[in-house]
Amino acid sequence: MAQATDILIIGGAVIGSSIAWWLSREAGLKITVIERDPTYQQASTALSAASIRLQFSNPLNVAISRFGADFIRDFSSLFPEAESAHDLAFKENGYLFLASNKEQADILRRNHVTQLGQGAETVLLTPDEVKARYPFLNCDDIVLAALGRRHEGWFDNMGLLSGLKKLARRNGVEYLQGEVVDLVMEGRRIRRAVLRDGRVLDARIFINAAGPRGGKVAAMADVEIPIAPRKRTTFVFQTPEPPPPDAPLVSDFRGVYFRPEGGFWMGAVQPEQDRDAAFDDFDPDYAQFEQMLWPRLAQRAQIFEAIRMKRAWAGHYAFNRFDQNAIIGQHPQVDNLILANGFSGHGLQQAPAIGRGIAELVVHGHYTSLDLSPLGMERIIEGRPYLEENII
Repeated sequence: MAQATDILIIGGAVIGSSIAWWLSREAGLKITVIERDPTYQQASTALSAASIRLQFSNPLNVAISRFGADFIRDFSSLFPEAESAHDLAFKENGYLFLASNKEQADILRRNHVTQLGQGAETVLLTPDEVKARYPFLNCDDIVLAALGRRHEGWFDNMGLLSGLKKLARRNGVEYLQGEVVDLVMEGRRIRRAVLRDGRVLDARIFINAAGPRGGKVAAMADVEIPIAPRKRTTFVFQTPEPPPPDAPLVSDFRGVYFRPEGGFWMGAVQPEQDRDAAFDDFDPDYAQFEQMLWPRLAQRAQIFEAIRMKRAWAGHYAFNRFDQNAIIGQHPQVDNLILANGFSGHGLQQAPAIGRGIAELVVHGHYTSLDLSPLGMERIIEGRPYLEENII
């Protein structure tokens, strides 16, 4: 016999749990979340760099992260005072984007105008100003930089997930362990979800929050979305001296980023050949450290000439091959399928605003706070990329 629910969310990591909590604030809804692995060992949420920025080129992405930054900073206010563990330790050291030529500098200038228009506090810095703030950096090949003075940095990623899940459960959301293997269709609607163990769940609305597996889930409803896993290897390494206390996350034009991680550093490099990965491929690409990351780090700062790798892990981006932006909202060909997919590495920071937006769409039939309609599936079908220049 099928179990019945009003809303079935497929995927219970940070996106699915944010949606679940925002929806749970509405009375009378029965909400069920299906999660393959409740330990989240291979979830994009757990394996991310746990960072947030407002320095995007697209004004909607700036606004989404602006809300996310405020939500993360004030997250503990959602809990009783006795539960202070839900402070997410938001370290607002900022992102520092570096430009080495006129073309890159012009992008920073255009983005700066966009960001200021959405309430960001980004400042443009000359090489001398960068050197004065961060003496450990080599600025000889820099022509301009952009720094986010507030609302940017890193935080407790699993604290956000566990907190959202706790809040959702308090409001009656049911979390089930299982894997959806089929969606049974009736015309333009999904009738039920079938789990690998044979359980069947009927629902009125189905929400695809399956991360890198989002494309696989959509195919069960006979529709295609351009989502696939892309592997990213992250390295933690040690320098003879610990990071300066005010060191930002540096996004280098050479395709490298690095930031402090406690008394160590964390960093990664853009793969030269960025291909779709197998769903079960979580083997770190150790060759990236010696061949790509370390040489570029050493060019950027003398402190990186002698470093020791401490550990590494690989995680998956839920990569949108079309335009590297999220796909949000009702699928135009399936009346009761809502998408929350394709965040391309930005899902953790965008989860608060996306959860709120999806809840508005379900309850009111439209967005009431931040208009997420430009991220709808319609742009994919019509071939209209909603571009973001500032991808890390």
